[in-house]
Amino acid sequence: MKDPLEDRAKKAARIIASPQEFKVCESCGSIVAKKAVFCPNCNGYRFDCSKEMVIAQAEILGKRESTSISQEDYL
Repeated sequence: MKDPLEDRAKKAARIIASPQEFKVCESCGSIVAKKAVFCPNCNGYRFDCSKEMVIAQAEILGKRESTSISQEDYL
């Protein structure tokens, strides 16, 4: 079985390697693609695009289990 925490750590490492491609939702703290208009998790529309914030948030999220509801939770 796949370790969800290890998977999150790998995703965080990819984000940290190219923070310019992402932004952080100021409403829920999710990291989304730079091209996103709305946050897919909370429908927020305010984002912090700074590389420093993206890296800091990726480091936080990569070390803990997911607490947000995903699309899979609705199935």
